[in-house]
Amino acid sequence: MPTPESRDIAAADLAACRRLLRAGSKSFYAASLLLPKAVRDPACALYAFCRLADDAVDIDGGGQHAVVRLRERLDRVYAGVPHAIAADRALARIVVSHALPRTLLDALIEGFEWDSSARRYESLGELHAYAARVAGAVGAMMALLMGVRAPEAIARACDLGVAMQLTNIARDVGEDARNGRLYLPRAWLREAGIDADLWLTAPVFDARLASVIERLLVEADRLYARVDSGIARLPSGCRPGINAARLLYAEIGQELRRRGGDSVSQRAVVPGSRKLALLMQAYAGPLDVRAGAAEPAIPETCFLIDAVAAAALPDLTADPIQALPWWRFRARALWVLDLFERLERQERQSQALRRRASPSWTEAELSLSRSEA
Repeated sequence: MPTPESRDIAAADLAACRRLLRAGSKSFYAASLLLPKAVRDPACALYAFCRLADDAVDIDGGGQHAVVRLRERLDRVYAGVPHAIAADRALARIVVSHALPRTLLDALIEGFEWDSSARRYESLGELHAYAARVAGAVGAMMALLMGVRAPEAIARACDLGVAMQLTNIARDVGEDARNGRLYLPRAWLREAGIDADLWLTAPVFDARLASVIERLLVEADRLYARVDSGIARLPSGCRPGINAARLLYAEIGQELRRRGGDSVSQRAVVPGSRKLALLMQAYAGPLDVRAGAAEPAIPETCFLIDAVAAAALPDLTADPIQALPWWRFRARALWVLDLFERLERQERQSQALRRRASPSWTEAELSLSRSEA
């Protein structure tokens, strides 16, 4: 039974995680407001740890040393003796309360390691393997936070994470290239007549590249179309928020198509009016419970699904998940939409700088992590 002191510490840790996300991950913090509180609070704690882990690899220059340190932090989290870092302590509680398999967090850190080493992706399968780690694992963890553990539902959660990551890659081709990174399958580029290494020296958009980006969007669409059955398995209070994420990300791909597939010289942004319509659709729109129900998991995500299936069930009773009534969801959606609009303007102005600079909100956390490692 938690003591009053332990409850105070837990509340303070959660408040610190919220502050981290409000300062450094505003988009996720805003989107989390569409989730019920019983899911939003542990999700904030999970994302705070993930953000700190990602920044630790970036700020420390990547490499095996940073990854080893992150895995040592996870050792302590899973041993129940986390470092004196709010996000680590909060994650340690979630690991117990929601029975998060360590495989999922190890996979995420491995994805960060692949990023830091500028790993190349030859085929769609290899790109799926990357997306499974940096996004599919997050999808699986979010499903667990919602109390869903059935293999079929976890497979669809991984599908959604992978699809969203493929959309990100298609949207950010130019930005990634200017940072020396290329995620498009190199075999596809060769088939289109593009020398990947030569193209990276002077990234330009043309019809050949458009055909490769379209292939990636088609694959993302295939996965988005499979997730209805998974969303239908979620608690009713969680469905609108997750469906909103699916619809908004899928629309990024459609907007990119309207721009001729050019994600080198411009960034696809969904108009605010369209976002609002999709948010409303997410709340009221019916789900096809058969969509994707019989589809096999992506092979590259099977290790995540197996890890969940092998994990023990949670030891603690989770808080009840209550749905937001329509009028509150609509008001919150309008607020989130306004925030997203402002964030996108800021993102276009500062993203390159933010990736190269040490974010001030992580300095104390990262310094403590380094000193205690």
